[in-house]
Amino acid sequence: MSGSSPAARLQRLFEGHRLTPTQRRIAHCMVRRAADAPFLSSVELAELAGVSQPSVTRFAVALGFDGYPALRRHLREVAPAGPEQEETGERYNEYQQAVRAEIENLQHLSDVLADPAPVERAGRLLAGSRPLPVLGLRAASSQARGFGYFAAKVHPDVRVLDEGGSMLADRIDSARRAGATALMCFALPRHPKESVDALAYARDQGLTVVTVADSAFAPVAKHSDLLLPAAIGSGLSFDTVCAPMLLGRVLLEAMCDGLPDAQARLEEFDVRAAARGLFVE
Repeated sequence: MSGSSPAARLQRLFEGHRLTPTQRRIAHCMVRRAADAPFLSSVELAELAGVSQPSVTRFAVALGFDGYPALRRHLREVAPAGPEQEETGERYNEYQQAVRAEIENLQHLSDVLADPAPVERAGRLLAGSRPLPVLGLRAASSQARGFGYFAAKVHPDVRVLDEGGSMLADRIDSARRAGATALMCFALPRHPKESVDALAYARDQGLTVVTVADSAFAPVAKHSDLLLPAAIGSGLSFDTVCAPMLLGRVLLEAMCDGLPDAQARLEEFDVRAAARGLFVE
C-alpha cells in the first residue's frame, strides 16, 4: 500500500483505536471514500455509512478529537494525495488493503517467533496438563474450538470451554479436580468481561494460564502467566485474525513436541479414519 495514498493515511489514523462495530463501519466508509472524506459533513458521512449523525460525532471523539469538525480539519491536512501516489498511480481497494494488513501482521509474528523460547515453554505447559481446558468466548470461540479439535488428536483429554454463563466456573473447577495444571485461552476483541473473570478464577484455583491475545496490553494480560501476542486486522467491519490462528497452530506443534506419544496417536487416528471411511481422497 502506498504510504502517501489517502486511504493509507486514513488507515493509519484508525489503527491502534478500539472502535465499536458502528465506528468501524464509519471508518470503513471513509477509507472507501478516502478522496472525499475531508470534505464530507457529519450528516453526509452518516448517510453514506448508514449510521446516525451522533455516531459520527462519537467516532471523532473516539479517535481523540474534540468533535467531527476537528477530525475533518485534520483530514484536510493529511489525506490529500501526495506527488508520490500521483506519479506511481498505485492504488489498492479496501479488500486488498485488508489482505496486505494481514500480511504485515504475519510478518510481525514471524519476527516475534525468532525467539522460540516462549512458545516452547507454552507447549510444555499445555502438554503437561491432564486434562487441558481451552477457553475462548464470543469472537474467540472459533479459535478455541479449532485448537481443541486438533489438540484432541494428540492430547488424551482436551476440554473446550467456548460458552459463558454460570457453569463456566464449574467446568474450570471440574478440570482442576481432574488434575489440570494449565489453561489455554484465546482472547480477541471485543474482550468479554466473562473471559477476564474466568482467567482470574482459573489462576485463583492454581491453574497456569497461557493466553493468545491481540496485544500484550489486552485486558486479559494481568490474569495470564504467559501471554503470546498476535496482531489482528481491523480494516474491515469485523476483525481479521490470521495471526492468532497461525499462532495457535504453532502452539499445537510445540505441544506435540512435549507429548512423546503424539506421533503414535496421529498414526492411530489415521488408521481408524481409513477403516471408517471418514475422508474422501
